[in-house]
Amino acid sequence: MKKTVEVAAAIIVDGGKFLICQRPPRKARGLLWEFPGGKREAGETLRDAAVREIREELGAVIEPLEVLETTSHEYPDLCVNLTLFKSVIRSGEIALFEHNDMRWIRPSEIPEYTFCPADYEFLGRITDERLA
Repeated sequence: MKKTVEVAAAIIVDGGKFLICQRPPRKARGLLWEFPGGKREAGETLRDAAVREIREELGAVIEPLEVLETTSHEYPDLCVNLTLFKSVIRSGEIALFEHNDMRWIRPSEIPEYTFCPADYEFLGRITDERLA
């Protein structure tokens, strides 16, 4: 039986754009693009996990405003239950402590990037209106 993990990710919005990050080459699904975030730890809410993961990976403090999407995806090595929080930066500057690269993009630019398979469930539903 595959391991199931609860993952909290952030779609960090700013001025009609949102942040995507490229996974490091050494990790599973290396060099694919994703929404930053990570696994929920024991005793932690998904909202708290999103805040912690962004602080650890990007050095900024976010405020999760609302759950934008939830999905489940089965990879060959694990099952992921993914919750995506629409978020804004409250303090700090974005820095790459974990990821290979990052970009601020508009919804119309999504087709220019290859994302992790779990993200495709909701990428088509990200619109300018949903990010406002």
